[in-house]
Amino acid sequence: MSNDKVRVLIVDDSAFMRHLLKEILNNDPMIEVIDTASDALIARQKIKNLNPDVLTLNIEMPNMNGLDFLERLMALRPMPVVMISSLTEHGAQETIRALELGAIDYVAKPNRNLEEAMTAISQEICEKVKTAAAARVRARTQHQTSTPLNNIIQPMLRMVTNNRFILIGSSTGGVEALTEVICRLPDTCPPILVTQHMPEKFTASFAARLDKSSQLTVHEASDGQIIQPNNVYLAPGGYHLGIRKSGNGYVTIINDGCLVSGHKPSVDFLFNSAANVLPVKQIIAVIMTGMGRDGAEGLKNLCDLGATTLGQNEASCVVYGMPRAAKELGAVQKEVHLNEISTTLMQLCS
Repeated sequence: MSNDKVRVLIVDDSAFMRHLLKEILNNDPMIEVIDTASDALIARQKIKNLNPDVLTLNIEMPNMNGLDFLERLMALRPMPVVMISSLTEHGAQETIRALELGAIDYVAKPNRNLEEAMTAISQEICEKVKTAAAARVRARTQHQTSTPLNNIIQPMLRMVTNNRFILIGSSTGGVEALTEVICRLPDTCPPILVTQHMPEKFTASFAARLDKSSQLTVHEASDGQIIQPNNVYLAPGGYHLGIRKSGNGYVTIINDGCLVSGHKPSVDFLFNSAANVLPVKQIIAVIMTGMGRDGAEGLKNLCDLGATTLGQNEASCVVYGMPRAAKELGAVQKEVHLNEISTTLMQLCS
């Protein structure tokens, strides 16, 4: 076997799911399933013995659930993990927590016709595993893992809320990155519109967690919401987020159209919608961690029209795909480490 295959350990209490995942992953010539484990205790020993490149991890398991295992793993032996989670509201909440703890990505397990539905997304599953293998995994301290979202507000600057708009696009690694940025912003802030690649139910759970943990009011955006300072509007899973003029102000658009740049919601859709409607010189647009090119063309358009554009730097990205694509187009005026994005936004709006 080739030495450059991604070596995967599957951890799931369901024998059927272990078999199904093994079959799906082994069908990819770049992936090799080296073993499976039915619970976290068995997995721990197999990680020591086999040193896999990537772990696929179920959340609901006996002896120790996937979240507890993930928390310990990321504190003691950080490695790329792809969660296998349920497409339910409870499953979405747990998945968001897993991503905060450092999991690279997740596969939303269908609730019906499991074998048929999983086979239909087999390419997506394989791509997520290969992306995870190449992602940057940061060690998590016990403090970080035990505190899901830290309210660390930067006290030195007050933001001017009038006449500014902040747009953010992100994908793989974006839950952790957006949490870092939004939870460091003060309670006076220009309106923020965010597109993060996520399915339905997951965006509602993410918005609720951010709303609870930040100084800003965070919404899963709905159609026709008045865009106001001190509010964050997150694109709902499966729909594009845009902007339109309404009287003297602006409101959100929720669009159920075709995929844009291969995604729905799409960062390019948000950026281009804003470019067509908002006073462009008052826009600050940020492209953050994620796989692929979504947002690069839209950010270039904004940049050319006179907006301020930022990109997350390579060292702090889980996946330096979207920011790299934007940088290569000349769309990024300044690259910023994740830890400095909130401070940079405050300086630009102070």
